[in-house]
Amino acid sequence: MINSSGIPAVVPAGRLAEGAQPVLPLPGGRELRPWRLDDGDADALFTAGQDPAISHWNLFSVGSRAEARTRIERLHARRQAETGVIWAIAPHGGPAVGLAGLNDVDLAGGTAEVLYWVLPEARGAGLAVEAARRISGWALDELGLHRLTLCHSTANPASCRVAEKAGYTVEGTQRSALLHADGWHDQHLHARVAGDPE
Repeated sequence: MINSSGIPAVVPAGRLAEGAQPVLPLPGGRELRPWRLDDGDADALFTAGQDPAISHWNLFSVGSRAEARTRIERLHARRQAETGVIWAIAPHGGPAVGLAGLNDVDLAGGTAEVLYWVLPEARGAGLAVEAARRISGWALDELGLHRLTLCHSTANPASCRVAEKAGYTVEGTQRSALLHADGWHDQHLHARVAGDPE
Protein backbone atom coordinates (compact mmCIF):
# COMPACT_ATOMS: atom_id res chain seq x y z
CA MET A 1 0.00 0.00 0.00
CA ILE A 2 1.37 3.42 -0.97
CA ASN A 3 -0.03 6.63 0.49
CA SER A 4 -0.54 9.90 -1.41
CA SER A 5 3.04 11.00 -0.62
CA GLY A 6 4.45 7.90 -2.33
CA ILE A 7 5.57 6.48 1.02
CA PRO A 8 4.62 2.91 1.92
CA ALA A 9 1.58 3.06 4.18
CA VAL A 10 1.14 0.90 7.24
CA VAL A 11 -1.98 -1.15 7.77
CA PRO A 12 -4.00 0.79 10.35
CA ALA A 13 -4.65 -0.74 13.75
CA GLY A 14 -8.10 -2.26 13.87
CA ARG A 15 -8.04 -3.39 10.23
CA LEU A 16 -7.60 -7.08 11.08
CA ALA A 17 -10.08 -7.15 13.97
CA GLU A 18 -12.84 -5.18 12.25
CA GLY A 19 -15.92 -7.03 11.08
CA ALA A 20 -16.20 -10.76 10.76
CA GLN A 21 -13.32 -12.99 9.73
CA PRO A 22 -13.82 -13.59 6.00
CA VAL A 23 -14.59 -16.95 4.45
CA LEU A 24 -12.16 -17.51 1.57
CA PRO A 25 -13.20 -19.96 -1.17
CA LEU A 26 -10.82 -22.67 -2.36
CA PRO A 27 -11.07 -24.85 -5.47
CA GLY A 28 -13.02 -28.10 -5.33
CA GLY A 29 -15.85 -26.94 -3.07
CA ARG A 30 -13.54 -26.24 -0.12
CA GLU A 31 -13.05 -23.08 1.86
CA LEU A 32 -11.03 -21.32 4.52
CA ARG A 33 -13.43 -20.36 7.29
CA PRO A 34 -13.24 -19.38 10.95
CA TRP A 35 -12.87 -22.23 13.42
CA ARG A 36 -16.15 -23.18 15.08
CA LEU A 37 -16.74 -24.24 18.67
CA ASP A 38 -18.65 -27.34 17.57
CA ASP A 39 -17.85 -31.02 17.98
CA GLY A 40 -16.61 -31.42 14.39
CA ASP A 41 -13.94 -28.72 14.63
CA ALA A 42 -12.98 -29.64 18.20
CA ASP A 43 -12.56 -33.26 17.05
CA ALA A 44 -10.39 -32.14 14.12
CA LEU A 45 -8.14 -30.07 16.39
CA PHE A 46 -7.90 -32.91 18.90
CA THR A 47 -7.03 -35.36 16.10
CA ALA A 48 -4.36 -32.99 14.80
CA GLY A 49 -2.83 -32.83 18.26
CA GLN A 50 -2.45 -36.63 18.23
CA ASP A 51 -0.90 -36.80 14.74
CA PRO A 52 2.88 -37.44 14.98
CA ALA A 53 3.78 -35.33 11.92
CA ILE A 54 1.67 -32.33 12.95
CA SER A 55 2.88 -32.42 16.54
CA HIS A 56 6.52 -32.86 15.46
CA TRP A 57 6.71 -30.07 12.90
CA ASN A 58 4.47 -27.65 14.82
CA LEU A 59 5.23 -28.48 18.48
CA PHE A 60 1.49 -28.86 18.76
CA SER A 61 -0.50 -31.09 21.07
CA VAL A 62 -4.08 -31.11 22.31
CA GLY A 63 -4.91 -33.45 25.17
CA SER A 64 -8.70 -33.32 25.10
CA ARG A 65 -11.69 -31.99 23.21
CA ALA A 66 -12.21 -29.45 25.99
CA GLU A 67 -8.65 -28.20 25.42
CA ALA A 68 -9.40 -28.08 21.69
CA ARG A 69 -12.36 -25.76 22.34
CA THR A 70 -10.17 -23.54 24.53
CA ARG A 71 -7.63 -23.34 21.70
CA ILE A 72 -10.35 -22.38 19.23
CA GLU A 73 -11.39 -19.56 21.56
CA ARG A 74 -7.76 -18.41 21.67
CA LEU A 75 -7.59 -18.42 17.86
CA HIS A 76 -10.49 -15.97 17.77
CA ALA A 77 -8.88 -13.86 20.51
CA ARG A 78 -5.67 -13.59 18.49
CA ARG A 79 -7.55 -12.01 15.59
CA GLN A 80 -9.17 -9.52 17.96
CA ALA A 81 -5.69 -8.73 19.35
CA GLU A 82 -4.43 -8.46 15.74
CA THR A 83 -1.53 -10.84 16.34
CA GLY A 84 -2.80 -13.59 14.05
CA VAL A 85 -5.69 -14.85 11.98
CA ILE A 86 -6.23 -18.58 11.60
CA TRP A 87 -8.70 -20.41 9.36
CA ALA A 88 -10.01 -23.95 9.24
CA ILE A 89 -9.50 -25.68 5.87
CA ALA A 90 -12.80 -27.46 5.28
CA PRO A 91 -15.15 -28.78 2.64
CA HIS A 92 -18.04 -26.33 2.28
CA GLY A 93 -20.36 -26.99 5.23
CA GLY A 94 -18.12 -29.72 6.67
CA PRO A 95 -15.70 -30.10 9.57
CA ALA A 96 -12.11 -28.91 9.46
CA VAL A 97 -9.49 -31.06 7.73
CA GLY A 98 -6.62 -28.62 8.24
CA LEU A 99 -5.47 -25.27 9.52
CA ALA A 100 -3.89 -22.31 7.76
CA GLY A 101 -3.31 -18.72 8.68
CA LEU A 102 -1.10 -15.81 9.57
CA ASN A 103 1.07 -15.75 12.68
CA ASP A 104 3.21 -12.97 14.16
CA VAL A 105 1.16 -10.31 12.38
CA ASP A 106 2.74 -6.84 12.50
CA LEU A 107 0.28 -4.45 10.89
CA ALA A 108 2.51 -1.39 11.31
CA GLY A 109 5.48 -3.25 9.84
CA GLY A 110 3.39 -4.87 7.11
CA THR A 111 4.55 -8.43 7.85
CA ALA A 112 3.29 -11.84 8.94
CA GLU A 113 4.26 -15.51 8.79
CA VAL A 114 2.13 -18.08 6.95
CA LEU A 115 1.50 -21.41 8.63
CA TYR A 116 -0.54 -24.55 7.86
CA TRP A 117 -1.11 -28.22 8.54
CA VAL A 118 -3.43 -30.82 7.04
CA LEU A 119 -4.87 -33.95 8.65
CA PRO A 120 -3.55 -37.27 7.25
CA GLU A 121 -6.75 -38.19 5.37
CA ALA A 122 -6.67 -34.87 3.48
CA ARG A 123 -2.99 -34.91 2.49
CA GLY A 124 -1.82 -35.29 -1.08
CA ALA A 125 -4.63 -33.21 -2.64
CA GLY A 126 -2.77 -29.90 -2.72
CA LEU A 127 -4.82 -28.36 0.11
CA ALA A 128 -1.83 -26.79 1.88
CA VAL A 129 -0.68 -25.16 -1.37
CA GLU A 130 -4.15 -23.82 -2.19
CA ALA A 131 -4.61 -22.52 1.35
CA ALA A 132 -1.19 -20.84 1.41
CA ARG A 133 -1.85 -19.19 -1.97
CA ARG A 134 -5.30 -17.96 -0.98
CA ILE A 135 -4.21 -16.59 2.39
CA SER A 136 -1.19 -14.92 0.80
CA GLY A 137 -3.35 -13.18 -1.80
CA TRP A 138 -5.77 -12.03 0.87
CA ALA A 139 -3.00 -10.78 3.17
CA LEU A 140 -1.11 -8.88 0.46
CA ASP A 141 -3.96 -7.64 -1.73
CA GLU A 142 -6.87 -7.18 0.68
CA LEU A 143 -5.39 -6.72 4.15
CA GLY A 144 -2.51 -4.68 2.73
CA LEU A 145 0.54 -6.39 4.20
CA HIS A 146 3.84 -6.00 2.34
CA ARG A 147 5.91 -9.11 3.17
CA LEU A 148 4.99 -12.66 4.17
CA THR A 149 7.41 -15.32 5.34
CA LEU A 150 7.04 -19.08 5.36
CA CYS A 151 9.58 -21.03 7.41
CA HIS A 152 10.12 -24.76 7.88
CA SER A 153 12.75 -27.21 9.02
CA THR A 154 15.25 -28.21 6.36
CA ALA A 155 14.33 -31.80 7.31
CA ASN A 156 10.74 -31.20 6.11
CA PRO A 157 10.89 -31.30 2.28
CA ALA A 158 7.08 -31.48 1.99
CA SER A 159 6.79 -27.97 3.41
CA CYS A 160 9.51 -26.79 1.04
CA ARG A 161 7.42 -28.00 -1.90
CA VAL A 162 4.32 -26.26 -0.52
CA ALA A 163 6.23 -22.99 -0.16
CA GLU A 164 7.62 -23.13 -3.69
CA LYS A 165 4.26 -24.07 -5.26
CA ALA A 166 2.57 -21.25 -3.33
CA GLY A 167 4.93 -18.69 -4.90
CA TYR A 168 7.39 -18.25 -2.04
CA THR A 169 11.02 -17.62 -2.97
CA VAL A 170 13.62 -19.32 -0.80
CA GLU A 171 15.86 -16.65 0.71
CA GLY A 172 18.26 -18.82 2.65
CA THR A 173 18.87 -21.13 5.57
CA GLN A 174 18.78 -19.96 9.15
CA ARG A 175 20.98 -22.12 11.32
CA SER A 176 19.56 -23.78 14.44
CA ALA A 177 16.47 -21.55 14.29
CA LEU A 178 13.57 -23.93 15.05
CA LEU A 179 13.14 -26.03 18.17
CA HIS A 180 11.32 -29.30 17.56
CA ALA A 181 10.75 -32.27 19.86
CA ASP A 182 14.04 -33.81 18.68
CA GLY A 183 16.10 -30.64 19.12
CA TRP A 184 17.13 -27.57 17.14
CA HIS A 185 16.70 -27.58 13.38
CA ASP A 186 18.04 -25.38 10.63
CA GLN A 187 15.16 -23.73 8.79
CA HIS A 188 14.53 -22.56 5.27
CA LEU A 189 13.23 -19.02 5.02
CA HIS A 190 10.87 -18.37 2.10
CA ALA A 191 9.11 -15.07 1.41
CA ARG A 192 6.58 -13.33 -0.83
CA VAL A 193 6.28 -9.58 -1.10
CA ALA A 194 3.56 -7.41 -2.56
CA GLY A 195 3.89 -7.39 -6.33
CA ASP A 196 5.55 -10.81 -6.63
CA PRO A 197 4.04 -13.04 -9.32
CA GLU A 198 1.99 -15.93 -7.94
